[in-house]
Amino acid sequence: MAHRPPAAVRLSEAARLSQSARSSALVHALLPLVRAEAAAEAPGAGAEPGDLEQAAWVRLLERPAAEPWPGDTARWVRDVVRAEARRARRTAARELPYRYEPAAGPESDPERAALRTDRRRTLRAAVGRTPGRCPLVLTAMLSPEDLTYREIAGELGMSQGSLGPLRSRCLGCLRRMLAAEVASPELGGKER
Repeated sequence: MAHRPPAAVRLSEAARLSQSARSSALVHALLPLVRAEAAAEAPGAGAEPGDLEQAAWVRLLERPAAEPWPGDTARWVRDVVRAEARRARRTAARELPYRYEPAAGPESDPERAALRTDRRRTLRAAVGRTPGRCPLVLTAMLSPEDLTYREIAGELGMSQGSLGPLRSRCLGCLRRMLAAEVASPELGGKER
């Protein structure tokens, strides 16, 4: 097994190289130390060792190139990793889990909600353009109160027996209007 020089010696060698080579040499020289410190601090911080290691690397590599490295590199790395562990503990203490995880059902899908709203808007606009008494009949049929035929006929002042045929004519008219406005897709997903 080859003897590895201490981190301070490897760090001084890295300082003589170009910026990119220096960063690469720095990472190579400090990797075992950062990894060991992160693994040691992670359980106490309630964080993953890889997360602490990554945060420490970000802080280490953000140092200005002209800034001199501290004499005790091992202590400095340990302090950086511990600072990141403290930050992880503070963050975990402030974060609160959701009491109830939001349902991922079709009702909570924003795209479906937007499409439903657009369909309702198109339908209401088409109902308003139908001829004769159709707007009144169709609006009553679309009411959220779920009115019965008797209630609709009473509101419109007509007999319950004539409501059915009028409703059928109005729905047919509405279907034709919507079919002309919204082309149905052909087989194979092509649109007309």
